[in-house]
Amino acid sequence: MRSVVVGTAGHIDHGKSALVRALTGIDPDRLKEEKARGITIDLGFAHATIDGVDVAFVDVPGHERFVKNMLAGVGGIDAVLLVIAADESVMPQTREHFAICRLLQIPAGIVALTKADLVDADTLELARLDVRELLAGSFLAGAEIVPVSSKTGAGLDELRAAIARVALRVPDRGREGPPRLPIDRVFSIRGFGTVVTGTLTSGSLRVEDDLVLLPGGRRVKVRGIQVHGAPQASVGAGHRTAVNLQGIDVEDVQRGATLTRNGAFPETRRFDARLDLLPDAPPLKHGARVRFHHGTSELLGRIALAAQPGQGVIGELTPGASAFVRVRLEAPAVLTRGDRFVIRAYSPAATIAGGCVLDPEPARTPIRTPVAGARFARLNQSARDAALVFLDERGASGMTHDVLARRLGLTNHAADALVHDVQAAGAATLVDGGLVASSVVAALEQRLLEGLEAHHATAALSEGLPREEARERFFARALPGLFETVIGRLEKAGRITGRDRLSLAGHGVSLNADEERARVALERAFRQGGLTPPDLTTAASGAGVPGPVADRVAKLLLRQKTLVKVDTLVFHADALQRLKDEVVKLKTQGSGARVDVASFKERYGVSRKYAIPLLEWLDRERVTRRVGDARIVL
Repeated sequence: MRSVVVGTAGHIDHGKSALVRALTGIDPDRLKEEKARGITIDLGFAHATIDGVDVAFVDVPGHERFVKNMLAGVGGIDAVLLVIAADESVMPQTREHFAICRLLQIPAGIVALTKADLVDADTLELARLDVRELLAGSFLAGAEIVPVSSKTGAGLDELRAAIARVALRVPDRGREGPPRLPIDRVFSIRGFGTVVTGTLTSGSLRVEDDLVLLPGGRRVKVRGIQVHGAPQASVGAGHRTAVNLQGIDVEDVQRGATLTRNGAFPETRRFDARLDLLPDAPPLKHGARVRFHHGTSELLGRIALAAQPGQGVIGELTPGASAFVRVRLEAPAVLTRGDRFVIRAYSPAATIAGGCVLDPEPARTPIRTPVAGARFARLNQSARDAALVFLDERGASGMTHDVLARRLGLTNHAADALVHDVQAAGAATLVDGGLVASSVVAALEQRLLEGLEAHHATAALSEGLPREEARERFFARALPGLFETVIGRLEKAGRITGRDRLSLAGHGVSLNADEERARVALERAFRQGGLTPPDLTTAASGAGVPGPVADRVAKLLLRQKTLVKVDTLVFHADALQRLKDEVVKLKTQGSGARVDVASFKERYGVSRKYAIPLLEWLDRERVTRRVGDARIVL
């Protein structure tokens, strides 16, 4: 069955609760004080099946003192039932409630002219004209206006039919995306424990789901689900639902919390937005303290006016104007891009503005600069433009698919399509499941090439920059895998070569005349030394090579593996290879070929100084294995 949530709106004593009761047979006023005073103080709930549509009603208080409760009820509705008494017509709270609905961009609605039995036809027509004037140019400009009497029942069938028609035009929320249930009521039932209610605005919930309550991240489990009092195994977006939670006490949950999946939505105290100031609101000054309403939550915060494209820095926002802002909250909110919110003045409390979240997690950057103004303008475009802003700002750290989807307020399917789009356009590169702006990748490639060029200029004897040093210097905070991606791209383009050491393509070690003479002399000295080579100082002195030159050249020969360091000794690679070959040939003597220190010294004419390091080297090379005081040839 199709399901929609309809919220009432209107001035106090215009008959909202009575109309809901007449439509559903359920009294939405549940509090003792409400019944005693005859007014709605908090949210009320009722439901009915109308022409095959499951309609859940959220009845809100009309008194100006309880607008914050009204705001907690209209955040998740699909359509508004604007209630206006025919005998009083449009009143102050009618206008404020209607302004709130416009600011929240509620997509559809109907007008009920209540108490129609109390007025004559002319008065009813005057009320209708007042309503049309109020609705002109708004989302309700073409809405049906239905005269009705909750007392006599006149017009109720026509109103039900109008509600059914509106319900068919309301877009289906679907079950895609993570579950999101802004909580509007919390209570406890004996034998069951904590129960929360709200309108599921996205995703779906199932019994046994492991979820979290935000802000705070308290982990809970869904013990049971009810829709209109009937137990359900699961529930999809667009339904009023009650959820029995396991793992939390009733006093630890408050209205304004959000039930969702871990990691699905950001908690934030700072966000960027576009703000629209109502035409009858006072000017909004930079830094003004305000009341922030979103979903079922109310928080205090301050509005910072950003630099406006084409205007620059402004000190205040004039009535009826729009501006880019950064909102800093005094407590965390659960937001994502595209969320609508309402702003009320701090004192006296009155609705003054509303807006749309552009970035729920901006960095702590200046906002009153031309660069910031341009950034806001880009954020105000499509999700694709916003994604590229986020990726540019993240630099080499990039963003994973899940983080990007969360910050953009997209379902996984929509995020997949966006990632494919920006990749196909060459605007971003996918790296190990994360996305990095192509401009960032290009900048890293250039930095690496410049770094290699500088290394070659200052270290002519070096075969290249050590690979791990390059990673640390240029990719320290990069997304894992980005380093190898850049290396692969540059190698494929023929720009760099190397494995353990990276160098520019075509680069070779450049030796001056002294260094070349030293290379020849040192290689000859260690080759002739065989298994009893001289130390570097002796070799350099015997060849007449200055110490600093000998050090540089010896390091080059070690990197090139012409010389090999074994413990503290240095051997020529050819001498070690001959030794390895000769020991391996001992296997021809039988499977029990053994070598001990004494026989090794005698066979190769070396002292213990050389024998021990060489035998240990043979062990490491898996030519021999030590067993007691001897070694078995493998």
